[in-house]
Amino acid sequence: MAVPKKKVSSARRDKRRSNNSKLEAPTLEVCKCGATKLHGRVCPQCGTYKGEVVVAPEASK
Repeated sequence: MAVPKKKVSSARRDKRRSNNSKLEAPTLEVCKCGATKLHGRVCPQCGTYKGEVVVAPEASK
């Protein structure tokens, strides 16, 4: 059975864990209609995805 020879200090443990808590901004794209949208999502303005109309665009309120 594997047992650690020495206790890992809290500083060393926390340094190892620190990279997982980084926040990243979402990846944004510019649609052909000019609106910004999330990568890999249907455009909320024109309803297209990869050049094809997938969803009817929402009516302006």
